[in-house]
Amino acid sequence: MPKTTFITGANKGLGFETARRLTELGHTVLLGARDADRGRRAAAELGARFVRIDVTDDASVAAAAAEVAANEGRIDVLINNAGITGRVVSAEELTGAEAASVFDTNAAGIVRVTTAFLPLLRASGAPAVVNVTSGLGSVALTHDLERVESKVIAPAYAASKAAVTMLTTQYAKAFDDIRFNAADPGYTATDLNGRTGPQTVTEGTDAIVTLATENPSAGTGRIIDRYGPLVW
Repeated sequence: MPKTTFITGANKGLGFETARRLTELGHTVLLGARDADRGRRAAAELGARFVRIDVTDDASVAAAAAEVAANEGRIDVLINNAGITGRVVSAEELTGAEAASVFDTNAAGIVRVTTAFLPLLRASGAPAVVNVTSGLGSVALTHDLERVESKVIAPAYAASKAAVTMLTTQYAKAFDDIRFNAADPGYTATDLNGRTGPQTVTEGTDAIVTLATENPSAGTGRIIDRYGPLVW
């Protein structure tokens, strides 16, 4: 039986490429997106099924989970990919409201979706959650002068991704029946960074696809990039 995989923020960028690759690998992909028109077009292009979801809205998340329950009845893999950078401003210009908006999407959004989709995951024989994090949320990498992460100053985004990593490891300890792991795509050319990253979206999805397709024996509570385990 093919795996059923739900991906948030999948109408473009890393989410779309993940959906494309997993569809090619035989997954039944549920393409989650906030914008209905873009989501439907993306799903039609890939042969996936569109499910509207706004990860910042409790009612939208609940409705998405109910729709999947009524149609597929389960998901085997949940990929929490939706994320924003927020307005690009200097640290001294950053406001609490702007930081809260970034955290609401990038971190609280994972909590909303994970909680709502737990019954669907538990209907699977080998459920897995993949959270898309970033090396910018790593204390070790942002202090390594040889790494590009040390050159970037983005307080709200970086802190939100540190929260994503901690959510992943905390969930991994809290649930012994669901695997939780995190993927760092690396510096990839997407809309989030004005397409400045040196990696292609295919390279940027390598770690996500690895976690979505690996054997359950690979374990839980791990953070990887396309080259292997990451330090945090």
